[in-house]
Amino acid sequence: MKHKPVLETELKLRIPATGPYRPLLEALGFREAISAQTETSVLWDRDGQLRAAGSALRTRTYAGHAWLTWKGPKVPDPILKIRPERETEIADAAALEAILRALGFEPVMRMEKVRAVWAREELEACLDETPFGSYLELEGEPQAIRAAMEGLGLAPDRAEPRSYPELYRANGMGGLPGKDSPA
Repeated sequence: MKHKPVLETELKLRIPATGPYRPLLEALGFREAISAQTETSVLWDRDGQLRAAGSALRTRTYAGHAWLTWKGPKVPDPILKIRPERETEIADAAALEAILRALGFEPVMRMEKVRAVWAREELEACLDETPFGSYLELEGEPQAIRAAMEGLGLAPDRAEPRSYPELYRANGMGGLPGKDSPA
């Protein structure tokens, strides 16, 4: 997507493997924007304040770039994950980490997955391989997400309401040394 709205709307779906979905995405008009590669994300918090507020602060490195992302509290929806989001690319990840630490933030969770990004004009699709399974994320307008889900033959019962941090915690992963409770 060329311009991300302030309110992120996405749907995460459990899939058996990512490979079969590549040709299906292509048949629906998606083109591979970024081939599969490792994405590393670190969640930051200050005394649990962000987590308590339902927010998150994340640094992410992927495809030779780094970003800082803030995500606000979730907006209730029966199937879609909707929440405010602000993101900016950063030039120097080490400098940003030093700034975050100087402001009292500490890393509380580290996550890795292999992600391929597919896109078409109104929608982005991410094929994710995690240590605990494969997922397809669709991000864009709700109608476009639902139409793509149907076009891919995926039923609503495949929706995964939990975020990746919640899934990492549920699978006993993502903690950092010296941290007793990852965010």
